[in-house]
Amino acid sequence: MAGAQLSKGQRRRSELMTLLKQQGRITIGEIVERFGCSEATARRDLEAMEKTETLIRTIGGAMYDGMNTARDLPFDEKTGLSYLEKERIAASAASLVEEGDVVGLSGGTTNYLIAKLLKARKGITVVTNAVNIALELAGSDIQVVVTGGIMRHNSYELCGPLGEAMVGHLHIGKMFIGIDGISAAGGITTYSEQEAHIAKVLIARSRHTYAVFDHTKVGRTSLFSIAPLRELHGLVTDAALPEELSGAAASAGIEVQLALAER
Repeated sequence: MAGAQLSKGQRRRSELMTLLKQQGRITIGEIVERFGCSEATARRDLEAMEKTETLIRTIGGAMYDGMNTARDLPFDEKTGLSYLEKERIAASAASLVEEGDVVGLSGGTTNYLIAKLLKARKGITVVTNAVNIALELAGSDIQVVVTGGIMRHNSYELCGPLGEAMVGHLHIGKMFIGIDGISAAGGITTYSEQEAHIAKVLIARSRHTYAVFDHTKVGRTSLFSIAPLRELHGLVTDAALPEELSGAAASAGIEVQLALAER
C-alpha cells in the first residue's frame, strides 16, 4: 500500500537503489535502458540520491557506498570518483606552488592530478612516497625525491620504517596530504594504518600542510588518525564546509581554499 503512494520518480529511484546495491555500480546508459528515462533524468536522480542514499557519483554513473568509512578502494577505482571536482581541487592546490618550492605529495588521486599539473613547471622539488606520482613526473624538469618503504598496492604509496627514517632527514615547504575523511572532532583520517604513519612523519617535516579533498570526504572519520585540524595550515576542497567544520577551521587559523565550478 505504501508503495502505491510513491510518485513515479520515487519508485524509479527506489528500484535504482536496489539495483545499485545488487551490482555495486551502474552507468547512466544502464539507467536509461533499464528505466526508459532520459540521460538528464538519470543524472538528476543520481544527484538527488547522493544527498540521501549511500552512493557516490562517478564519471558516467554511480557506485554503491554501503560500506562507507570501512572501505579502502584501489587507486584505479578511486580515480573515477568525483573526477571533475578533483581536477578543480588539483588546479587550486597547484596555484599555491611557486618556483623554488619543495613540495610534498602523498598518494591519492587528487595529488596525482596535482603532479600532472606541476610536471610542466621548473625550479620545483617534489618529495613523494607514491610510486605513480614519481613516474608521472619522470622526464620533467622537476627534481623528484622518492621515499623508501614497502608499496601498498591499493594506493602505490611507500610506507614503513625505511621511508619514515628517510623523511626524517628532509625539509618540506608545502605538503599536500590526500585523505579519506575530515571532521571537526576527528581531524584528517585514512583507512590505512601504514599510510597514516608516513603521513604523520611528512607533516612533521613540513612547514605548511594542506589537506586536499572533495566534498564526499567531509564529515567522515576513517579508522586511523593522521592529524588534528590544528596541525594543518590550509584546506583545499570543492564545496563550502558545513558550519561545524568551518568554525573549527576558523578557530585553528586554517585557510580554506574553495575550487568552485565555473558558472
